[in-house]
Amino acid sequence: MAKRSSRDRVVWSSSDGDLRKARDPALKARMQGDGRVRVRRETSGRRGKAVTTVSGVPVDDAALKELAGRLKKRCGVGGAIKDGVIELQGDHRDVVVELLRAEGHDVVLAGG
Repeated sequence: MAKRSSRDRVVWSSSDGDLRKARDPALKARMQGDGRVRVRRETSGRRGKAVTTVSGVPVDDAALKELAGRLKKRCGVGGAIKDGVIELQGDHRDVVVELLRAEGHDVVLAGG
């Protein structure tokens, strides 16, 4: 069996770019997505308190954090980012949809 050297390794791909940089598979899936941003109101697991969640935003982590900051400031509430999903305290679906559509995102209200 021939010994492989470091020169035999593929370092660039036309579909993925530079393979030497570590890629997060969840980020890649989020960036591809279906192009729709889903805004929903959830209460499960939160002792009945409403939370507005925004998922499917096709941006990287830095832009997602910046968007979450703008949404929290506009709604005047706290929130967090968990696994690529923005969570805002309270029911703010109308404000979130308005802001995201103004930025050019394809937004849909999901859930009941």
